[in-house]
Amino acid sequence: MELAQKEGPAPAVFTAELDTTTPGGAPGKILVEIHRDWAPLGADRFYQLIKSNFFKDARAFRVVPNFVVQWGISGNPVVQQAYRGSAANIRDDPVKQSNSEGTLSFATSGPNTRSTQLFINLSDNANLDGMGFAPIGKVVGGMDVVKNMYSGYGESPDQSRIQTEGNKYLQSSYPKLTSFASTSIVGGAASGAQVQPAPMSQPQQWHAH
Repeated sequence: MELAQKEGPAPAVFTAELDTTTPGGAPGKILVEIHRDWAPLGADRFYQLIKSNFFKDARAFRVVPNFVVQWGISGNPVVQQAYRGSAANIRDDPVKQSNSEGTLSFATSGPNTRSTQLFINLSDNANLDGMGFAPIGKVVGGMDVVKNMYSGYGESPDQSRIQTEGNKYLQSSYPKLTSFASTSIVGGAASGAQVQPAPMSQPQQWHAH
């Protein structure tokens, strides 16, 4: 399985729709507005992943209330394999916006390790700014859906096993996780949505995986 075909640079501003489903719960819809000038390399990668349906059926495997919701490992290990290893990573973007509540950033395990995992901040996490987590956009609709993603498993799911076993492992061991039924590009900037950068503070150690 090869990397998602490059779609070219992302639009200057675009909106992605993330449709979610949680076993026993109502379907949810999240709208995220991406600003390429905030973090162009990250915005381009996210655009490519959405266009290739990479996130379809992926689970939100790390949900820490008042901190982050994290996802972005494909449910299909064959698909994920193409993004494992440094050759598939993208370089860091400068941090131009703060990790305020509702912003979307790529997760990392160190400098220049962004690949497919992302997180939405559930609170103002300005301590992440100095560590190089560059927001690419912000939730402009459905933040209540984000905050209601199933959080009962906390940080228990093993990311290495998700990488190698995919949804088979998650369905067996963590069946209540929220998943992405579909994702799509739905248009340009959401009407009237404006985000102002928040002040940055000193970083604390935190790694996504």
